[in-house]
Amino acid sequence: MAGLRLENIHKHFGSVVAAREVNLTLPHGRFVCFLGPSGCGKTTLLRLIAGLESPTRGHILLDGKNITRTPAHKRNFGMVFQSLALFPHLSVGENVTYSLRVRHIKKDTRRKRAAELLDLVQLSGFADRHISQLSGGQRQRVAIARALAIDPLLFLLDEPLSALDAKLRESMQLELRLLQQRLGVTTILVTHDQREAMTMADMVVVMGPDNRVRQVGTPLEIYRQPSDTFVADFIGSSNLLQGSCMGAREVKIGDQHLVVAEMPAGISDGTSVTVSVRPEDIHVLPGAEKGDNRLHGTISFIRDVGSNVEIYLNCNGLQIISQSTPKGRPAVKQGDEATAILPAGSCVVLKS
Repeated sequence: MAGLRLENIHKHFGSVVAAREVNLTLPHGRFVCFLGPSGCGKTTLLRLIAGLESPTRGHILLDGKNITRTPAHKRNFGMVFQSLALFPHLSVGENVTYSLRVRHIKKDTRRKRAAELLDLVQLSGFADRHISQLSGGQRQRVAIARALAIDPLLFLLDEPLSALDAKLRESMQLELRLLQQRLGVTTILVTHDQREAMTMADMVVVMGPDNRVRQVGTPLEIYRQPSDTFVADFIGSSNLLQGSCMGAREVKIGDQHLVVAEMPAGISDGTSVTVSVRPEDIHVLPGAEKGDNRLHGTISFIRDVGSNVEIYLNCNGLQIISQSTPKGRPAVKQGDEATAILPAGSCVVLKS
């Protein structure tokens, strides 16, 4: 199959396992994010793809060709490291074309290529500047231009935006995504930032603390249909309610019954399950309302962060978090009795 394929990749360093039985197929032209907590193996997987590490077992294929033992310098992949690793003694233009120089490309060709790439990353006229004269965001662009100089088959990024302040980081996220769309190069970004992955990627690969791939899908699929409780809890914010299966479309939570959209295959009556409900899907109404998919409690806290309002509802020891826009804010205050309504279509059942 065309694209990059990882088959049964396993990597350990001594007794430490960094990646377990990873199987992935990444089609050409996609923007892919490896997402997960620290220590889950994201960077190790990227380094295996780049050829900077070798798998303990398993195979890496590109367009059907086995490149598992192909040296990094022969894979024609571009990489931006977390530290950027720019050469402080070289000018901006020399940094950008360093890979071309070691390939003995003529100086005039290198200078022309530097001009093209610096224009691409909006740094026209910066070729003769020293790295020390650049801002953090400008250095990021130089590192990106350097990685693109060889027209890479794959563009690999290891948390390159992590050191930037929040506003600049969001700006660079947009620039990087637009650049990838313009070039059409297959891009893999390692990040632990859920927002970054959700806003930039065509495909998200979620890795868990057990160093396994937990779920692969589009950002919307990952968010709306998480594969397990780890993914539901790690991606965004979610209410995770423990209960038991009571039929084809019903879950018992304490003494309350929730009607759900569907029950996963293989779950029988009495099986312990977890119901995931996103805060923005929960509606809060003043007072006590009885019925299915309604949890009655007391408002314990309200947090208004400007763009949205979070309401915390204590339902006999069970905490429910609801989120709304300022205009849709329910008429309740801390200490009021209220009811949380959980729409059946938003209740996703996961195996506990």
